Amino acid sequence: MQKTIRRGIEKIHLGHYPTPLERLENISRETSLNFYIKRDDLCGVVFGGNKVRKLEYLLAHAKARGFDTILTAGGAQSNHAVLTAACCKKLGLDALLLLKKRGVTETRGNLLLAGLMHIPVRFIDTDSYADVYAEAETIMEAMRGEGKNPWLIPVGGSVPLGALGYLDAAEEIASQAGELGFPVDHIVCCSGSGGTHAGLILGAKKMDARVTGIAVSVEEDFQAEIYKLALETAKLAGIETDIVLDDVVLKEYIGPGYARPSEEGEAAIRFMAEKEGIFLDPVYTGKTFAGFLDLLSKGFFAPGENVVFVHTGGGPALFAMYQ
Repeated sequence: MQKTIRRGIEKIHLGHYPTPLERLENISRETSLNFYIKRDDLCGVVFGGNKVRKLEYLLAHAKARGFDTILTAGGAQSNHAVLTAACCKKLGLDALLLLKKRGVTETRGNLLLAGLMHIPVRFIDTDSYADVYAEAETIMEAMRGEGKNPWLIPVGGSVPLGALGYLDAAEEIASQAGELGFPVDHIVCCSGSGGTHAGLILGAKKMDARVTGIAVSVEEDFQAEIYKLALETAKLAGIETDIVLDDVVLKEYIGPGYARPSEEGEAAIRFMAEKEGIFLDPVYTGKTFAGFLDLLSKGFFAPGENVVFVHTGGGPALFAMYQ
């Protein structure tokens, strides 16, 4: 597996990058914008997704320090958890997934994929990640007693080291837009655990683009958390930044709740599928595209703007939540 050093930090190449950046002609006509999509769902690991960019840094860190077992957490159908497991398989690491016992816990979607990889899953009957992390500490202590060397990746990989992956992605977008001959005015992304959003904010500053995150879960002081994460990521990367709190633009489109499909999200999924033959998911990108369409209807975007929508993957959730 190829390794490189980015900003003085080791990185293992796990995905196929750059992912495509393409103009969607039908959506552009429908919206009176120049609408582009960044296809991080096509990164080449499982069914794709934004977490692979983060895992390139996180798992390089784990390998360099001799960790042999990776634990991570998420919802019952966590895309992050399954992508982590798949990347661990590529690197010869053991993995254990600690998932909240909420939502679709049958062997469908991402849980089917975890089973095919023979990845152990433990469900924890809680709504609190504090409970999940406490259980993780208990499990890791037992593993150490068995001679293993475990390491925990927090939910979504949304720590400064992981957020570097989306600083890379922003630079990739800037380069591709330059080759295509257009300036990026606006980037729209999902904001779930915040790492993707934070990294994009840092990178967007260099191209004078605005970033809007569509929040799909309820977090207290989430704007401040993303801002803090962006600053810590900049420090880790050794770059100066002049971002301020107001650069973290969050619009909430949670619907009935996290990982619960919304009517607007389902309509947005159908709209994208019918117009472009591209499939979004009901947990993240469907709600993100629905949020974009609602903001468009309210005049949030100016006609003719160049907007990049980041497709962060999550396709297996379609097969978990719909029958």
